[in-house]
Amino acid sequence: MIDIEVLHRVSATLAERKKADADSSYVSSLYTKGTDAICKKVAEEAAELIMAAKDKDMRHLVWEATDLWFHSLILLHHMGLSVDDVLVEFRRREGISGIDEKKSRAAQE
Repeated sequence: MIDIEVLHRVSATLAERKKADADSSYVSSLYTKGTDAICKKVAEEAAELIMAAKDKDMRHLVWEATDLWFHSLILLHHMGLSVDDVLVEFRRREGISGIDEKKSRAAQE
């Protein structure tokens, strides 16, 4: 079983880092740089994840997935959202086919 609480602990730490000095905290420095810098970091981590998958390097793949999740959480916090918002959406989608879920989003647009 995965310890979902670790995501909550990381999330709490990210919230605390918003108040930290940007010179002493990597996360705070990203918050200070703003949305574009955070998005760039998320894109970079996604590309590294893809490269690790193409290389079939399982250990590196896990590292990069962790980096991607971490930076995605930073982006969520920066935008006023949290891990709980994502978990609620996962719960909503659970048991729904991907095709049906995409159709329901298209109908809402």
